[in-house]
Amino acid sequence: MISLVRRRLTSAETGPALRALREWTPPDAPEGGVHPGDVGWHLRYDDAAVLLWTEDALPVAAGFLDGPVLRVTAAPGADLGALAADADELLEPGQDWSDGLPVPGWGHDQEESWLVMSWAPRPVSSRAEPVGAATAADRALVHRSAFAGSTFSVGHWDTMKRSPAGGMAVETLVRTPSGAPAAAATGWFAGVGRCGLLEPVGTHPDHRGHGHGRDAVLGTCAALVRLGASAVAVLTPSSNEAAVALYRSAGFTVVRENRDRVRPRPA
Repeated sequence: MISLVRRRLTSAETGPALRALREWTPPDAPEGGVHPGDVGWHLRYDDAAVLLWTEDALPVAAGFLDGPVLRVTAAPGADLGALAADADELLEPGQDWSDGLPVPGWGHDQEESWLVMSWAPRPVSSRAEPVGAATAADRALVHRSAFAGSTFSVGHWDTMKRSPAGGMAVETLVRTPSGAPAAAATGWFAGVGRCGLLEPVGTHPDHRGHGHGRDAVLGTCAALVRLGASAVAVLTPSSNEAAVALYRSAGFTVVRENRDRVRPRPA
C-alpha cells in the first residue's frame, strides 16, 4: 500500500524539494503553482518553510504557503485527488486559495486571474548589470520602492543567496544615466533545457516610463539563456496592465491564463 506523507522542511532542508521541482520543470512555460524559483524567492525569510509530499519516499509534490495561498506543483502522473484531499486537511480558515491543487469543494476564483507569459531566446541589447554583494543595497532599495509595503533588505537578500536555492538566482540592476538605481529583476535557473522564471521584477516609481524595467527584464532573460535555459516565464495578475505591457514590450507572449481555487464563502 502506497502511503502519502507530507513533511514541513526548514530552509536548510529544502534541497530535495528544489531538486524535484527542477526535474519537473518543462522546457516551455511551467505547469503547477510553483517553479523552483518561487521557492528560491520564498527563502529570503529565515523562518521560511516548504512542504514536500512523498510516496514510498519518492517526491510527488512540493510547495509552500504564500500568505493565504497554498502553491503546489505535483510530479507528472501524481494523484492530484489524494494530494488535494491532504491539502484540505492542512489548510485553515484564512488560507483560502489553492494554486496547483483542486481542493475538494473549492471553485475557481472569479475575481482575479493570472497570465502565464513566455519569452523565447533571442538576441537582446540591455544596459543591465549583474547584482552582487556590493550592489545588493541598491537592488533592495529598488524592490522596496517598487512594491508598497515591502521590507526587503540586504539581510533578506543575503538570506536568499545563502539558501539552498541561492545558486539558482540570476539578478540584474539598471541605473539611470546619472547612476541612480532604477530597476531590478531576479531570474531563476532551473537547469539546462528547462524554463527559467522571473520573480520578482520592479522599477522605482521615480524612474518609470524610461525603459529601465524592460532593460532589467531583457538582461535577466539573456543571463538565464546563457546558462542554458530553454525559455523564460513570468506570471502576473491579468489586471496589472502596466506589468503586462512591460513584458509584452520585452517580447513575452501569453501562453495560458490561470485561476486559483478558492474556499467557498459562507452563505
